[in-house]
Amino acid sequence: FISGKEDASNNFSRGYYTTGKEIEEPVLDCIRSLAENCGDLQGFMIHHSIGGGTGSGFTARLAERLSVDYSKKAKLGFT
Repeated sequence: FISGKEDASNNFSRGYYTTGKEIEEPVLDCIRSLAENCGDLQGFMIHHSIGGGTGSGFTARLAERLSVDYSKKAKLGFT
């Protein structure tokens, strides 16, 4: 788990631009580490909320980066 010291501001843009920007690299480092240890990575499953809060903002940012970094892997989103 990766956590920050932010409050639950329930604000999409804060999760996308502010808080998300701060924790994006540590999260991607964990994902890269796990992906490198996989013998045959098929893709990613992301379970998230789309209610417009901080978590949905960060998840949108993360999904964009996964699309760039792992463009040939499947990405499934469950809301």
